[in-house]
Amino acid sequence: MSLDPALRSRIESLLQSNRVVLFMKGEPRAPQCGFSAKAVAALAALDVDYAHVDVLADAEIREGIKAYGDWPTIPQLYVGGDLVGGSDIIEQMVNSGELHSLLGLPAPDRTPPSITITPAAAAMLRDALANAGDGYALQVDVDARFNAKLQLGAVDANAIAIEHDGIRAQFDMASARRAQGMSIDWVDDERGRGLVIDNPNAPPKVKVLAVVEAHARAAAGSLTLVDVRPAEERALAAVNVPFSVFDGEGLVHLENLPKDTPLAFLCHHGGRSAQAAEHFRGLGFRDVYNVEGGIEAWALEADTHVPRY
Repeated sequence: MSLDPALRSRIESLLQSNRVVLFMKGEPRAPQCGFSAKAVAALAALDVDYAHVDVLADAEIREGIKAYGDWPTIPQLYVGGDLVGGSDIIEQMVNSGELHSLLGLPAPDRTPPSITITPAAAAMLRDALANAGDGYALQVDVDARFNAKLQLGAVDANAIAIEHDGIRAQFDMASARRAQGMSIDWVDDERGRGLVIDNPNAPPKVKVLAVVEAHARAAAGSLTLVDVRPAEERALAAVNVPFSVFDGEGLVHLENLPKDTPLAFLCHHGGRSAQAAEHFRGLGFRDVYNVEGGIEAWALEADTHVPRY
């Protein structure tokens, strides 16, 4: 594909105006493909500012950037006007420290985490590794929300790794920091049968809040009530106590509140608000609630003046 001069000029202007640019699908807070999410997660470990371009919102740029750098896929990271690569290369360079060096950042902390694997879990994991054959290790991934995933993966000589009771556990750089103090146990009880992970770094779980209590606390100003429904739904029925919304700059304002702010999320029946609550929990908010039953329950139990729809 030959690149139109005007489009080339647009791309070069973007690269000249920003030292670090990620061309991706979606935006960092809401990636629209797994590879873009992977790139964003890797860059998050650097704590570096970067510009982003949502190629889904600009079909011309989406195709043009592929021709510009002769790189056929999205995402693409540019530093100083030069193409670095896609999500796999970004992740590899972050974990090796190469991207830190390129950006002039201090070398990454590659100190292995201290974790506990109980004897019961270790026995199960050793059996799984033995059945997999030579060259496998326990891969431990901990995402930004502190959800941990364990799987068997090929031994990676460049990974941050520990040896524990005959088990090699390996981590990428971000996971190593998030896993500090984590314990892995094997249980067979009322919780089920399988591995159980406890991570002391994870923020507290989202709590359920009854509508009557939510009404009283919002009226008293002891928590911030957030109605996550769009404006057209709120026009059908709205609570008669102070509340915040995501419209306009509302979401940004809420995300910048102190992390100990009590937040309670409300929608129609409780599904969308649960997702919003998990989002804020992932941002590090420690006192997060989902209003049980949503505004439907609110109209039935907390304030019968609120319409139902």
